[in-house]
Amino acid sequence: MAGVSDVMKKIKSNNVKFVDFRFTDTKGKEQHVTVPVSAFDKSKFTEGHAFDGSSIAGWKGINASDMLLIPDPNTANMDPFMEEPTMILTCNVLTLRTVRDMTEIPVLLHRELRHT
Repeated sequence: MAGVSDVMKKIKSNNVKFVDFRFTDTKGKEQHVTVPVSAFDKSKFTEGHAFDGSSIAGWKGINASDMLLIPDPNTANMDPFMEEPTMILTCNVLTLRTVRDMTEIPVLLHRELRHT
């Protein structure tokens, strides 16, 4: 079971240039958001990565589409098909309503990671 520190070491040792946050939409299609490694740090595992879900078919409209991607450190793998070193992280998706309903994101993460 990989931890956040293992992922950060892997990023450094593989000279990662991009991090690809992947998630599955409600129709079963894999979606992704790619960021430069300069926009990634260990806080993404607890605070998430904000994105607009309005462009995902079948999801929220533009007025309710602010979402967070919470990466699972156990899914960290290098993408063998990318020209630049890219790390793949599979994510859970939270709506901001879900986050507002929770007192702390780390509590939710602990609960989610414990059941995977």
